Amino acid sequence: MIKILFVCHGNICRSPMAEFLMKKLVKDMGISDKFLIESAATSTEEIGNGVHYGTRQVLRKYNIDCSKKRAVQITPEDYDKYDYIIGMDSYNIRNMKRIFGEDKDNKISLLLDYTNDPRNVADPWYTGNFTTTENDVLCGCRAFLKSLKF
Repeated sequence: MIKILFVCHGNICRSPMAEFLMKKLVKDMGISDKFLIESAATSTEEIGNGVHYGTRQVLRKYNIDCSKKRAVQITPEDYDKYDYIIGMDSYNIRNMKRIFGEDKDNKISLLLDYTNDPRNVADPWYTGNFTTTENDVLCGCRAFLKSLKF
């Protein structure tokens, strides 16, 4: 089983969007039984809160229900639990390394590093543009799956 943890600052916008869109992609491919896909935050600011309404609207377009999702923070133990720990931006990477320590197994990456346009995923918390984030996340998730040869 391939275990993936998507990470952003608060776990209410980008990382849950990546979690649920990736779950849909692997389900549509008929390979969801090969994956464990979750998301978490680097901060404690949103712990226990539900998914941001903008992300909920994006996911609704795909008939995805995220109503049970609540923000959680990464723990040092998550490093050993997951095969891939994928951040949405460089600040997430910095904070993950602070929490996890050294990335001795090279598990930490940026989502868009798997694409031909490596950069940070647009943060809709600041931009208000969830469509751009959706496009970034879908592009990154598809490229990541392609890197796994799926």
